[in-house]
Amino acid sequence: MSTITIATRGSALALWQANHIKSLIEQNNPGIEVLLNIIKTTGDKILDVPLAKIGGKGLFVKEIETALLANEADLAVHSMKDVPVELPAELEIYANPSPEKPNDAFLSIKYNSINELPDGAVVGTSSLRRKLQLKAIKPNIRTEELRGNVNTRIQKMVDGQYDAIILAQAGLERLELVEHIKQTIPVDLMLPAVCQGVLGIEIRKGDTRTMEIIKCLKDLESEKRVAAERAFLTKLEGGCQAPIACHAVISGDKLSMTGYLSDLEGETVIMKRREGASIDAATVGRMLAEDILADGGDKILKAIYI
Repeated sequence: MSTITIATRGSALALWQANHIKSLIEQNNPGIEVLLNIIKTTGDKILDVPLAKIGGKGLFVKEIETALLANEADLAVHSMKDVPVELPAELEIYANPSPEKPNDAFLSIKYNSINELPDGAVVGTSSLRRKLQLKAIKPNIRTEELRGNVNTRIQKMVDGQYDAIILAQAGLERLELVEHIKQTIPVDLMLPAVCQGVLGIEIRKGDTRTMEIIKCLKDLESEKRVAAERAFLTKLEGGCQAPIACHAVISGDKLSMTGYLSDLEGETVIMKRREGASIDAATVGRMLAEDILADGGDKILKAIYI
């Protein structure tokens, strides 16, 4: 039997994602056995410092990409929201399978929605994007850093360290950890991270054997959404330091997209919307970013990255 190897992080969510892709590959390729190469990344090792201060979400990807480049694996499975816009020249995102919900989720023992939070309530999140959008909804709540794997974060809330926490709905559903979800936050109330809920399959460029095996994973609608949202992020030169969010919706041959940029205090917020042809997804995303830059976004980013 022929084999193909997936490089993956060792967290419960990463393993779920890798095993999900393993199952799809094996179902569609009789005679192929999928192996897992589990790698501990820098992002998994450093749990007491905000990601923005130590290099951003790319810390979850770097060692995985090193394994691909060293031929220690044939493909990697990522949450697309963790993948930097610049990839090593020898690698590419080849496929985006069907996505899960893009929404954030509100989890709490005490309260049923964000609107129920009283003044002074403590909400756990390490996302600057989430913190600032929460501040706009509920100016008098407190946000505190929240790191660790999904189970650890939920347990900290159950233990009373937080009145509520905000996590991605997709990860919670994949792990069947939905017990404490009190609200699926509408995207018009809290705009998601770029490509939230979408998986990405990264491979070495020109690896035709792997391409043939995993072509069954490709979902055209997901790929258009990813193209639009990553073009938006690329044009804004976004990283973890900048509060950036966007959400693209495809309906037939049309694509509509909303983008968000804020300063670090949430005092200046720019939100824009664009529509266009879904076949030109990357162009729509780039033009939306240009709209935001022209409306003062360039000054916000210059101040952040000085």
